[in-house]
This record gives sequence, structure tokens and C-alpha cells, in this order.
Amino acid sequence: MPNFSLSDAVFENAAAKYPTPFHLYDEAGIRRNARTLKQAFAWCEDFEEYFAIKALPNPAILRILKEEGCGVDCASEVELMLADKCGFRGEEIMFSSNETTASEYELARKLGAIINLDD
Repeated sequence: MPNFSLSDAVFENAAAKYPTPFHLYDEAGIRRNARTLKQAFAWCEDFEEYFAIKALPNPAILRILKEEGCGVDCASEVELMLADKCGFRGEEIMFSSNETTASEYELARKLGAIINLDD
């Protein structure tokens, strides 16, 4: 069993308690990594981190990242709705989309998102 920052017993206890498969997330590690990234770019006063929701559309994780000062990058209407439900507002949302519908642009505008026209 892989041993990341948690002991094997944590995984074994979770497997005994919950049906598998399941996901375990290390909240302290997520927070530490977000802070480390922000600190690495502290020299750039305009730096903003936008986490791609498509990488992990988990509301609990998104709320942790919001608390750590991260924004989110959305590529669809569903991701915009998830960002909104998790409390992201305005320039905390980057909308980078391809094959975009009018309704997706309308929602991004309504939420005050930064609309990234990246091709």
C-alpha cells in the first residue's frame, strides 16, 4: 500500500470502516501545498492561483482551496455552477472554455468571472 504523508494504519482503518473503493484526502497536505505555492510566487503581487475544477470536482476540496485563497478555473456550465455553490465569486473564477455555448458565457458573466479567450 502506498504510504504518502499518512501512516498505513489510516488507510487500513478506513478500508475496514468504509466500502471500497474510496478516496482519502489529506486536508493538512492540501492546505500546506496551497500555501507553499502562494509563498513561491509571493514576489509577484498580482499572482493568483486558479485550480482547475475538472481535475477534482469535489466541493469539500474546493472549499478548502477557497479558504486558502485560491480561485477556480472552470471549463463548462456545470463547473461554473459548482464554483458558485462553493462560494466563489467574481474574479475568483476563471472561465476557460472551448466549444462554448451562449448560456455558458451568460452564466460566467452573471457570476462576474474572468472570461479567458484562449482559442
